[in-house]
Amino acid sequence: MHKPLDISTTVHRLPESEDRWASWRDFLRANGEPAMYCDPEIIEAIATGLRQEPFIIEATRGGDVVGLLPAIFMRSSLFGRFLVSVPYVNWGGVICADEAVGRKVLGTAIRLAEELDTNYLELRQLEPLDDDRLVVGKSAKVQMRLPLGAEADENWRGLKSEVRTQIRKAAKHGLQVSWGRDDESIRAFYEVFSRNMRDLGTPVFPLRLFRNIAAAARDNAEFGVVRLDGAPIAACLAIHGPGLTEIPSAAALRAYRKTAANSLMYWNAIERAIERGQTEFDFGRSTLGGATYIFKKKWGATARPVTWQYYLRRGDTQSMRPDNRKFALAIQLWQRLPVAATRVLGPMIVRGIP
Repeated sequence: MHKPLDISTTVHRLPESEDRWASWRDFLRANGEPAMYCDPEIIEAIATGLRQEPFIIEATRGGDVVGLLPAIFMRSSLFGRFLVSVPYVNWGGVICADEAVGRKVLGTAIRLAEELDTNYLELRQLEPLDDDRLVVGKSAKVQMRLPLGAEADENWRGLKSEVRTQIRKAAKHGLQVSWGRDDESIRAFYEVFSRNMRDLGTPVFPLRLFRNIAAAARDNAEFGVVRLDGAPIAACLAIHGPGLTEIPSAAALRAYRKTAANSLMYWNAIERAIERGQTEFDFGRSTLGGATYIFKKKWGATARPVTWQYYLRRGDTQSMRPDNRKFALAIQLWQRLPVAATRVLGPMIVRGIP
């Protein structure tokens, strides 16, 4: 009987480990959807966009890559220190060949979190790891998934009549939708997105984050912009992964809600996903029972639980969540700021929030 091969783990800093990227990508391609946001170039793009430090933990067995964990070290004088896989996007987490590899990678990640003196290690898992060292964070968030047909007509017929009515209504208002990944498209997206984030009372991500993602993801990222008389009134970022298109960020200006721009934008995004041969569409995260959840459910999307697991060293998992009551006054004050001010101040604040 052959003795099982030992599992070795290595902590790599990006971009110092470029010689390993080809091997990692081979492993990621074999793991489909869970690996969608774990490409080293994407990790580096997110980390530099937030001005934080990226790592990738690699597990090998017999010289073969059998596990990866991208993790970004986030530190802020306001909020603390965190090791997160992966901030901004909805999942990253441990990708492994088997449970033994997963435990080994997790052990290395815990040691790294301790060396960096973090508050906690956060793993945004599609599937939870079975390990007593981790706790599951309390969350009412879900991902809203819609199966896609081979032709757009299949999905159109499956829509509720009220959704189809909203899409037709937008067309009657003369709204125009464009898609691109050039700087003009990114700026138009950011104009809408940053204004909407101010209205919600939430600090906005930096513009460079979206530029970085567009550059790293190449043809797999594009920005949809809905315009009325040439002015952007709704916009989204679409990421096309293996078989799945996700909308991690989307916004529509409240003043133009009656135009149904949001409905036209999502339908256009679904059409583009189908044209690419995708089999599933993810509307992005929503609060269970909230307004965006109800909106997405009307499209036939079903809820998939969001599983974020933590190795806690100090504090708790809820202290940095936007719905924490301690942020209520800050949210109200933020909503009163000029949008231009939030575009300057927001990125400095949100870069340290996991």
